[in-house]
Amino acid sequence: MPANQGQQLEIYSSNHPQEVLLVKLKIDDELDEVMIFKGFSSSLMRSTAFDPDVSVISDRAEILTIDRLVAPYKPNQPNYLQQGITWEEFQDYL
Repeated sequence: MPANQGQQLEIYSSNHPQEVLLVKLKIDDELDEVMIFKGFSSSLMRSTAFDPDVSVISDRAEILTIDRLVAPYKPNQPNYLQQGITWEEFQDYL
């Protein structure tokens, strides 16, 4: 079974541990922001399951934008590599 968008982003982040991904998305008309680092996802706006096998980005999610940041992430001084990447554009990185 092919990996969903969230799983693809987690695989990318596992392969690029020097980066943090900040994903803005919409699930059922609700906005969310998900941070992905070293293969693990965490929602910044909702609760996240304790089980890392439960995908934070569901198949119903519409990815709005993806930001690439330098790790480690510093919320007060984020160091962006690239901002506002669409899902279609990000597929070139996969």
